[in-house]
Amino acid sequence: MTSTTIKLDTTAEDHHVARMAAVALGLTVLEAAIPSPLPGVKPGLANIVTLIVLARYGWRTAAWVSLLRVFAGSLLFGNFLTPGFFLSLSGALLSLLVLACAQHLPSRWFGPVSLSIYAAFAHIAGQMAIVYLWLIPHVGIAYLIPIFAATALVFGTVNGLIAARFMDNEKTTYPLIK
Repeated sequence: MTSTTIKLDTTAEDHHVARMAAVALGLTVLEAAIPSPLPGVKPGLANIVTLIVLARYGWRTAAWVSLLRVFAGSLLFGNFLTPGFFLSLSGALLSLLVLACAQHLPSRWFGPVSLSIYAAFAHIAGQMAIVYLWLIPHVGIAYLIPIFAATALVFGTVNGLIAARFMDNEKTTYPLIK
């Protein structure tokens, strides 16, 4: 019986994306340990990593990190291809779409905090669309929008401030980083 080994050629960028996705996944695991007062209300700590990657390496790398986190997290928690997976995926896809557009806004007025808020609202909008279109097609879902919008605003602001703080510290520690 012979064994075949498959060797994949990887680049330094591949390794970097994997490391950033692992950090985001670690924050997702940490977040899962935090009790939530309402189902579906989470701080979105992994989005801090996505924002930092977006600022440092661009949208393509941020998209890889975000989507790897969604897929790896669903496999880790055992909810791959469940409604929870599709809720997470739809939120991530819509927030990535919004970030793709918003990253071209003038950085003088739009920074990590505003991008984080946009992404948080897009994430909730993507999830609410899936809930309404697939899981609970009832107009009563609209009553939850103010609650989820308020949490998106709060957590989007906090995560954006954390990302901005990290990026500011990074610039003072490593002045060659843009």
